[in-house]
Amino acid sequence: MSNSGLGSQGLRTRFCALMKYELLWNIRKKKFIGMVVVAFVLVTLSLALPVELSGIVGQTVSQDPDYVVRSGAGIGGLGFFLFAMVTVMNSISGEFESGTIIPLLTKPVSRTIVFLAKLSAAVVTLLPVYGVLYLYLTIGATVIYGPQSNLHLVPLSLLGSFMSTLVWMAIVLAVGSVSKSSLLAALVPFGAFIALSISAPIISLFSGQAWILTYLPGGGVTGYIKGVGASSPFSPGVSVSTGTDSIAATIITYVLHPASEVTFFKIGGLQGGTAASLVELYSEPLSFVVLRSIAVALAYVLAFLFISWYSIRRAQVME
Repeated sequence: MSNSGLGSQGLRTRFCALMKYELLWNIRKKKFIGMVVVAFVLVTLSLALPVELSGIVGQTVSQDPDYVVRSGAGIGGLGFFLFAMVTVMNSISGEFESGTIIPLLTKPVSRTIVFLAKLSAAVVTLLPVYGVLYLYLTIGATVIYGPQSNLHLVPLSLLGSFMSTLVWMAIVLAVGSVSKSSLLAALVPFGAFIALSISAPIISLFSGQAWILTYLPGGGVTGYIKGVGASSPFSPGVSVSTGTDSIAATIITYVLHPASEVTFFKIGGLQGGTAASLVELYSEPLSFVVLRSIAVALAYVLAFLFISWYSIRRAQVME
């Protein structure tokens, strides 16, 4: 066997060993197990609350054959963020804090291999969990809302949900790699998430410059496909969010309504005692909204993963 063959086999062996180490570490994390439980609770609440509210007001739950494909993973942006945080917040910073980074980086293993093994382990950890969540959501939705249609789109929705999570994973990894602190790896992204979650709806509803939210991680700005679905004075159709947390729902909406346009509004008429009303700002093709949200997500993922990788490459450790 050639030296190159032996070398590539050795790289695969070391990569698999590091990935196995990281997978076992992820599975043993009490935080991760707790987050899985919380995720199932969130999905259960998303299924059960409409039923309870309908019972309170004396109405029956109407059939909704597209509930699963419209709901994504059923855990929302908060669920994506929490999964990202508990999966990778200790992946690199925890190694520095415990001192295990020394044997890890001083062994004859490329630091790039170490980084890729940790990232791959996080992906392999999350995808099966999301798969089980979607299965649970599908069964629950079928029981509550009747037979579900377009279930062939569930893998596409799962991929979109994972991409949304990957954005926050990259941010958490980058902060942890630069700061070498698990506390900062959790607090800095959490602060950003809370700030964006609070400010985004306000800016989206009352500002004519809400388009800037499209290029920030999170929920983005909400627009509507006029004339599709139920409408009301403040909801003129099916809602579409442009943010990185809504990639799954946006993709599914595009598959179901490919030729649609998304119209964005703000609330006006709040001065001079006049009644509040929606003021139309601009419209964009739904296809463009989908492509842009994916492009923004990929830009964040690549940028922050590069920061994390570069920080590991430049890290100084003493044997």
